[in-house]
Amino acid sequence: MSMADKIFIDMCRDILDNGTSTEGEKVRPHWEDGSSAYTIKKFGIVNRYDLRKEFPIITLRRTALKSATEEMLWIWQQKSNNVNDLHSRIWDAWADENGSIGKAYGYQMGVKHQYKEGMMDQTDRVIYDLKNNPFSRRIMTNIYVHQDLHEMNLYPCAYSMTFNVTQRKGEDRLTLNAILNQRSQDVLTANNWNVVQYAVLVHMLAQVCDMNVGELVHVIADAHIYDRHVELVKELITREPYPAPSFRINPDIHDFYEFTRDDVKLENYQYGPQIENIPVAV
Repeated sequence: MSMADKIFIDMCRDILDNGTSTEGEKVRPHWEDGSSAYTIKKFGIVNRYDLRKEFPIITLRRTALKSATEEMLWIWQQKSNNVNDLHSRIWDAWADENGSIGKAYGYQMGVKHQYKEGMMDQTDRVIYDLKNNPFSRRIMTNIYVHQDLHEMNLYPCAYSMTFNVTQRKGEDRLTLNAILNQRSQDVLTANNWNVVQYAVLVHMLAQVCDMNVGELVHVIADAHIYDRHVELVKELITREPYPAPSFRINPDIHDFYEFTRDDVKLENYQYGPQIENIPVAV
C-alpha cells in the first residue's frame, strides 16, 4: 500500500466515523437539481507527505497527473483566471461568458507588489527568496484577498503556501518543505488532486532552486464528504491499493517558466477503476 492511499483511507474513515453532519443547516452549496448539498465534515485535518520517500498519488483510483499539473501551472506559471487557457473543463461552472473566473487564483498570483528588491508577483517572490534568502521564515503566498472577494466567482479553496528550507545533516543541498493551507475541501473529488498538484510544485521549485524535496504538509480547515458521495467513498476505501509509482520530472528544466505538463510522468502507475459521473456541488 502506498502512503498516499493509507493517508486517504484513514482520513475518509475518520470523517465518516467521527465527523459532524451539516444536514438541516443553512449551507451555500447546492446540487444541479437545486437541492442543498449537505456534508459530513471534520475540522482541522493535517496530512504529511514525505516527498523523498514516494510521490503522493493514490492508486485506489486514477488521479490525472498531467491535468492536475496543468491546472497548477495555470495558476502559478500562467497566472491566468480564464478557463479557455485550460484543456480540462473542471472550472467551467464558475466561469462567465468570456471564460473568466474573476479576480481569483491565477489573477492574484500575477499581481505585482512592491518589495525592497523591486516589483514582483507572488510566484517570482517565492523563487527569488528560495534562491537568495532560503532560510527566511517569510516565504509564502496568499490569494485570499478580501478586497477582491466580491469580484471572484469562487473564493479560493487552496489559498496559501508556506515554504520552509532546512539543512539536513550530511547533505550539501538544502531541502525544500511546504505547507498547503486549504479552507475547505470536497474530499472525494479534490483531495488527491490538490495533493498531487502541490507535490509537483514542490518538485519543480526544488529543481529550479537546486534543492532536494522534503515534506508537503496539507492542512484542511473543513474536510468534508458530500451526502451524495458517502456511498462512493465507502466503496472506494475498501479497494485493494497498489504500490506507489515512481515520479519523474524533466531534469533539463531549470527555469520554472519553461515547465509544461509533459515534463512530469509516472512509471508503473497501477490503479483501480475510475468512479464515473461523480455529482459536483456548486
